[in-house]
Amino acid sequence: MGVASAATPVRLGYAWYVVGVLLIAQTFSFLDRMIMGLLVGPIRETFQISDTQFSLLAGLAFSLFYAVMGLPLARIADSRSRRNLIAAGIAVWSIMTALCGLAKGYWSLFLARVGVGIGEATLAPGAYSMITDYFPRSILARALSVYMVGVTLGSGFAYMLGGAVVAYVENMDQLVLPVVGALHGWQLTFLIVGLPGVLVAFLMLATVREPVRRGVAADDADSIALADVVRYLWDRRAAYGGHILGVSIFIMVVYALNLWGPSYLIRTFGYSRPEAGWVFGVVMIVAGTAGLLLAGTLADAWMQRGTRDAYVRTILLSIVCIIPCAVSLGFVTNDVLGVVMIGLAVFFSAFQGGLSGGTLQLMTPNRMRGQVTAVYQLVANLIGLGLGPTVVAATTDYVFGYDAAIGKSIALSAALLCPLGGFILWRALPKIRNELEQQA
Repeated sequence: MGVASAATPVRLGYAWYVVGVLLIAQTFSFLDRMIMGLLVGPIRETFQISDTQFSLLAGLAFSLFYAVMGLPLARIADSRSRRNLIAAGIAVWSIMTALCGLAKGYWSLFLARVGVGIGEATLAPGAYSMITDYFPRSILARALSVYMVGVTLGSGFAYMLGGAVVAYVENMDQLVLPVVGALHGWQLTFLIVGLPGVLVAFLMLATVREPVRRGVAADDADSIALADVVRYLWDRRAAYGGHILGVSIFIMVVYALNLWGPSYLIRTFGYSRPEAGWVFGVVMIVAGTAGLLLAGTLADAWMQRGTRDAYVRTILLSIVCIIPCAVSLGFVTNDVLGVVMIGLAVFFSAFQGGLSGGTLQLMTPNRMRGQVTAVYQLVANLIGLGLGPTVVAATTDYVFGYDAAIGKSIALSAALLCPLGGFILWRALPKIRNELEQQA
């Protein structure tokens, strides 16, 4: 589809519809990604592995290839149909999630998780770029935050659906299905959450139009070479490096909360897996969604008052607020208070969801946005998802030495990582503001 130097007006109602479809895609993305958080016990029992080994399945297997494949896929997003790229990615990650349910050993499950990561690497570069082209800056933060509601919905539904399936099959040793053969209950969970995502790929192809690229000449159809993107980022490394690294360190805590939240309720307060799934699922959906929407509204209002770096300031506010909430998880002994505090921690952790990538969209020329987003995803996922859950798991295994210390591990990690990430982001704020002013 050709592009023009001036974007053809698009009805705002249709633009919000596109956000809705992308929200559904994001929901399935995180449903497939985070279902692992409720299946810690059954998978560990089946394969006789430790928390640390499990965290590699849940984090590194996914994040490494999600991050690495993001760069070549983002080049497509910068020059070709973002709609088609996302649709293909949805189909791939949905099928690979279903294949997780057919894994017969640790390494076959590891490889299936790699496939999930490769498929999901298509979504962020294409979706951020499409939404930025569909919406005026005055409401862009809200649009991006609504899209990122898929994170909280997907994570919440993962735990709630996973909890329901676990409740149904927890007394069954194995299920025998035609063609597939004998399966554990956790394997059935992957099949149930994975296959419906293929329908979302068809919805994307059938109803979403590729938007006109803003600020790009009609004959400028080629993406900018990766070497030029790297040079551009290096020349502005104080701004981009500070933003990406600071947010990525904070995201270590965000992913640790999301993955180990149900286990915290199980190990600290004796919740069953179905109970933990439902409670934490509701926390993710209610608190996480509220955090995303409030952050978008706050950032837009701040931006309309002339504060160019409103997105980053909103993220810094959330980092300050999350620290006492997350640290308290190592000390509370009442389950109601524990749920309240983890709910507040999830609420503030969600602020960065739409705003971190949105900041990069506003800092970056159109033809680089996909690749810059992929660089951000590479760092954020290798550090945030690849290391965050593993740091908490290793702290539990090697520092405290007993499973019930998961709350203390989350608390210690948050106490160290949140101030570090916030300080790096704060130091980069003047440089980030300068880049935002250059692209305004």
